[in-house]
Amino acid sequence: MSDKTMSAEEVVGRLESGMTIGIGGWGSRRKPMALVRALLRTGITDLTVVSYGGPDVGMLAAAGRIRKLVAAFATLDSIPLEPHYRSARESGALELMEIDEAMFMWGLHAAANRLPFIPVRAGLGSDVMRVNPVLRTVTSPYEDASTGLQETFVAMPALRMDAALVHVNRADRFGNGQYLGPDPYFDDLFCEAADTAYVSCERIVDSAELTKEAAPQTLLIKRHSVTGVVEAPNGAHFTSCAPDYDRDEDFQRLYATTPWPEFAERFLHGSEKDYQTAVQAWHASNEER
Repeated sequence: MSDKTMSAEEVVGRLESGMTIGIGGWGSRRKPMALVRALLRTGITDLTVVSYGGPDVGMLAAAGRIRKLVAAFATLDSIPLEPHYRSARESGALELMEIDEAMFMWGLHAAANRLPFIPVRAGLGSDVMRVNPVLRTVTSPYEDASTGLQETFVAMPALRMDAALVHVNRADRFGNGQYLGPDPYFDDLFCEAADTAYVSCERIVDSAELTKEAAPQTLLIKRHSVTGVVEAPNGAHFTSCAPDYDRDEDFQRLYATTPWPEFAERFLHGSEKDYQTAVQAWHASNEER
């Protein structure tokens, strides 16, 4: 087994403009924000982003890095609609493939299983087919046993990606990733559906420690699907990473109400250490007030 540890800078150094990038997590929960911030510090652009969107989508859209977005939504959870994504969408700054949450999941499954598409019922009878004219339907070659009819499905295309970025609570240096919160989201599918996958984590631990106090089922991500591992304490901030920390609601409100150039200048123009220091200073000044 090889040691896959690397820095966030080494991860984004392997990415290129024009790639299709998958970003794990859900809304404003357990997003790989340290990796997203590292990506924002590069000149990489013209991306197709595949995400259950949150501030990852908002930041990349505000910075003009997204050419096309594939998403079921873009939300900050406690703030229903991601405001920087909304601005980009309303101005026509990006192309959008907006699909049902279940369709998105099955698209990941198709890619993970190296299938070109998966037949699904999700989306039938809705406007998802109208707003996505590239979608096709497929008729089952088998008759239904009870009706004798051949059912028609949406042919959900595989959401294949060049690279996936995800964040978990713990990982070992070989690429096994563990979640300790209430929901695995679909981070394992993102890793399996991508040509390369990079896992950031709150802490890198010895392999034996992963199951010392947690069930084996928490080992969500397997090393065979992982290209690199980054230790990034507080690396999901300002999204949540339960049980290590909750969402930073005060800072999220600041992000949502601050013009992007001002926010980026204040928090994103230095290193990750500079970002964490700036956040701490902002909280300290708020407490003094």
